[in-house]
Amino acid sequence: MQISPAGIAFIQSNEGFAAHVYEDNGKPAIGYGHDLLPGESFPNGVTQAEATALLDSDLALLEVTLNGLIPATCTQGQYDALCDFAYNLGVGALRTMLAHGWDFVPDQIPLWCHERVNGVETVNAGLQARRQAEVQMFNSTA
Repeated sequence: MQISPAGIAFIQSNEGFAAHVYEDNGKPAIGYGHDLLPGESFPNGVTQAEATALLDSDLALLEVTLNGLIPATCTQGQYDALCDFAYNLGVGALRTMLAHGWDFVPDQIPLWCHERVNGVETVNAGLQARRQAEVQMFNSTA
């Protein structure tokens, strides 16, 4: 499977566009949440078109892994939701979540909304909203 245009738009909306490098959980990122790779540098920033190309490249790599983890009965909405989840949290988090079983994915997604602030784990309202939107997408009939 491949992520749909609606799934790409969902990720872009969730990530937001940043023309210049910023820190994302201690890692440099740019565009729509693209983690800079060793040797990558964007001293002049990126355009939205360049950011979209980076996102497309990141998603192509993600899809290879995701396609090896999902059942053949996966719907487009489920696939798009899991792409967003994995793009945001990484493939390791996706594997951990899926280890609970496919039937439990809608119950597991909302649990991944915490962050550590000053050594204290708290719920991040933005992540909580994103996880709820992923559950809605996962449960859609699309």
